[in-house]
Amino acid sequence: MPTTRLAPSPTGALHLGNARTFLVNWAIARQRGWRVLLRIEDLDGPRIKAGATEAAIDILQWLGMDWDEGPIYQSSDLTPYGTALTKLIEAGEAYPCRCTRTQILAASLSAPNAGDHELRYPGTCRPTKSDAKGALWEGSPDPDDAAHPATARSAKPGSRDPSQKSLHDPSVAWRLIAPDEERAFNDAFLGPQRFNPQLEVGDYLVATKGGQPSYQLAVVVDDARQGVTHVVRGADLAPSTARQLLLYERLKLGAPPQYLHLPIVIGEDGRRLAKRHGDTRLSHYRDLGTTPERVVGLLAEWSGIGPRSEMTAKEFAQRFDLSRLSHEQVVFTTADDAWLTEKS
Repeated sequence: MPTTRLAPSPTGALHLGNARTFLVNWAIARQRGWRVLLRIEDLDGPRIKAGATEAAIDILQWLGMDWDEGPIYQSSDLTPYGTALTKLIEAGEAYPCRCTRTQILAASLSAPNAGDHELRYPGTCRPTKSDAKGALWEGSPDPDDAAHPATARSAKPGSRDPSQKSLHDPSVAWRLIAPDEERAFNDAFLGPQRFNPQLEVGDYLVATKGGQPSYQLAVVVDDARQGVTHVVRGADLAPSTARQLLLYERLKLGAPPQYLHLPIVIGEDGRRLAKRHGDTRLSHYRDLGTTPERVVGLLAEWSGIGPRSEMTAKEFAQRFDLSRLSHEQVVFTTADDAWLTEKS
């Protein structure tokens, strides 16, 4: 059955940009008869905010959205991610890395994309070609070793299962070997897309230090095992699609989902919606007495439905037409804020 997922991360409160993406996703699903999963992506331990999961579920329900299964918590069972990681390591597709962010930043300062939101990994711990396939890794080279990376060392094939020790080494992360080539896909809204993960981020993380699965690995494993066939999310995540397609291929997970990326919401300064644009949390507006119908009305105008007017999420789903959605980014203005806080 066609299936999509609403996947909030409890690293912060849901804001108007999140709400628009979730609402459009939900509306498309209800129009087309897709099954809707609610998945809580709660693996980013240090950034998880207390109570954020419950708050996100409460806000989605307050807006009028529902789901057919869930909530499903990623943190409830890490076994599938460990199995996938071990498969990549045993195939020689992933390698250990002890580099710190400071070291990566220092190496990236002279790189063409220095200063971008994501640092490009310079390949410091990448094994040589002769070591890359069929090896089970016991450790990784010291990034400060003057002879590195030529001295990259691997265990001989047939050594102990890496999951027994090295996968949970607090000093070792794991990176996927990303070839220097483009991955193409046809986005259901943006059209043909092409990205080269190696040029953008280099060999990217599949597990952080200590063996915690990365976002890229976890989302691929979950989408595949939960039967997700359609992914609707913000256009800022379009480059991630190429990285996830590579993982689908390496893990032999079959056909990937159909992706649909929506223009994101930005502030009047042209930057991604954030605290610098004021308090755009949905809980903030609810506390001020704003009704969910008023929030949905603004999101409806942003989504091509027409001039803003109060409506329910159900009415939004009935009236939403993807062909009328603008390809331009949405600008949140002071007038929008004033309309939300105006007493109806």
